[in-house]
Amino acid sequence: MNNVRWSIVVSDDVDKALRAYLGQRGTKKGDLSRFVEEAVQSHLFDLTAKDVKQRNQVYSQDEILDVIDEALAKG
Repeated sequence: MNNVRWSIVVSDDVDKALRAYLGQRGTKKGDLSRFVEEAVQSHLFDLTAKDVKQRNQVYSQDEILDVIDEALAKG
């Protein structure tokens, strides 16, 4: 996997809180980057799920379940 370098700015409070959190768990090299990557992935997942839920509001639960059942049957 290729990595890219980001330059980001956060508040002093967020920096201190995150470093304290990581420090309590025995920070290792790469922990800060790993934490940021996991946070971004989690937030993107949440936003995507929210978008899908909003888009699917026009359908009843039964319609959605029927489409899922059809897709699984074709499997």
